[in-house]
Amino acid sequence: MKKQSNSQNATCPSRLILDQIADKWSILILAALRSGPLRFNALKREMDGVTQKALTEALRRMERNGIVARRVIPVSPVAVEYSITPLGRTLKKPFQALYNWTVEHRDAVDKARRAFDGKNLSEPTMEAAE
Repeated sequence: MKKQSNSQNATCPSRLILDQIADKWSILILAALRSGPLRFNALKREMDGVTQKALTEALRRMERNGIVARRVIPVSPVAVEYSITPLGRTLKKPFQALYNWTVEHRDAVDKARRAFDGKNLSEPTMEAAE
């Protein structure tokens, strides 16, 4: 029987995995790879705003977790391509559901942000109150 995990605990294995697969770069990497393998530079071009360092770190985490596979292509110069593993493909449904939620609720989130920002502009800050 599996031990019940406590994802609120910083050392919980489930939380560690969630932290690694639910960051924005991991989700965007999987979205970019959904059509098939990509070389590193092609993947970087697909992901507006990612730095080489951030992409490299995210790919290493995902490879370590079995979510993506890295394949060295023996050409000159050496090329590397990444693809989604069968385990990584199991994330398609939950990530698609999350994406669908963001599309469906984007207007409500924008409205909540505007209300929050407007309210916070009219309230005195903690520094001003002191």
